[in-house]
Amino acid sequence: MDDITIRQAQRMVDDWIRTYGVRYFSELTNMAVLTEEVGELARVMARTYGDQSFKPGEKANLGDEMADVLWVLLCIANQTGTDLTEELRRNIGKKTERDKERHKNNEKLTNND
Repeated sequence: MDDITIRQAQRMVDDWIRTYGVRYFSELTNMAVLTEEVGELARVMARTYGDQSFKPGEKANLGDEMADVLWVLLCIANQTGTDLTEELRRNIGKKTERDKERHKNNEKLTNND
């Protein structure tokens, strides 16, 4: 599969929902599902990079958990009429304007002690 743009991903998720998923879950249900998926991602992160260890039978499925988070986020974007491509462009512009010097001048980031 070739690279997928955010806009294409939103369309692919919408096509899948309409073909196999019957309909979207409600926005509130999807928000709860997003929270659940972020929790699953956090569990893998804690076991892979933190101090916790995997339970017997558990395995690192970091990419799959990230994809689950992205899937539900794309669902919510589709449901609410949010064009994530445009919103990401705007958000990067906002962060650039606001933070273009802030991080370079942050001793916590630049001090290598």
